[in-house]
Amino acid sequence: MSVSRISSRSRRLNKAQKLSVAGVSTLAAAAVAFSLVPDDASATTEPQAAAAAAPVAYTGKQTTKNVQASVIEKNSTAEQLVKAADEAKAKEAAAKKKAAAKAEAKAKALAKAKADAKKRSAKKASRAADRKPVYANNLDGWIREALSIMHEKKIPGTYEGLHRNIIRESSGNPRAINNWDINAINGIPSKGLLQVIKPTFDYYHVKGTKHDQYDPVANITAAANYAADKYGSIDNVDSAY
Repeated sequence: MSVSRISSRSRRLNKAQKLSVAGVSTLAAAAVAFSLVPDDASATTEPQAAAAAAPVAYTGKQTTKNVQASVIEKNSTAEQLVKAADEAKAKEAAAKKKAAAKAEAKAKALAKAKADAKKRSAKKASRAADRKPVYANNLDGWIREALSIMHEKKIPGTYEGLHRNIIRESSGNPRAINNWDINAINGIPSKGLLQVIKPTFDYYHVKGTKHDQYDPVANITAAANYAADKYGSIDNVDSAY
C-alpha cells in the first residue's frame, strides 16, 4: 500500500470523526440545557405547548363546519329564491289566464246581447208589419189608408183636400165613370173616386196598390201623385184637373 492512499484514508477518517464529535457536542449541550431548566418550568412549558397546539386544531375544525353551514345556508336560500320565482311566475300566468277568460266571457256576453237585441228588433218590426191597421171599407177608411201610403211615399195631401175633391168628382162613388166629356169621346173615360183617366193612372200609379182604376185606394193615391206633380198638392185643386 502506498503512502498516498494512507494519507487519503486518514483525512477521510478525520472528517467523519469531526462530524461525530460535533454531533456528540450538540447532544451534550442539549442535555445540559435541559438539565438546567427547573422542574416547574418544565411542567409549565408542556401544557402551554399543548394548549397552543390545541386551539389550532379546534379552530380548523370549527372553520370547516362554519363553511359547510354557510354553503348549506346559501344553497337553501338559492332554492327558496328559485321556488319563490317559480311561484310568482305561476301566479302571474294564472292571473293572465283568468283575465283572458274574463275578457273572452265579456266579449261573448256582449256579442250575445247584440244578437238578442237584433232579434228583438226584427221581431218587433215583424210584429209591427203584422199589425197593419185595418181600415173601414168606406170613404173614410179609403181616404185614411190612402193618406198612410201617401205619407210613406212622401206624396203631399190632407184628409180635407182629398175628401173635398172626391165629393166634387164622384160624390164618393168608387165605381163612378164619366161617359160624356172629351176623354170619354176619345175612348179614355175618367173613372173612380177622383175621376182619373187610364194613361194618367198608369203613369202615376203608386207601387204597392192595386193596378185597377176602380180600386178606391189605388185611384186616390194615383190622383194625389198626379196633382202633386202638376199643382204641388191635391189640396191646391178646386176644380177639374
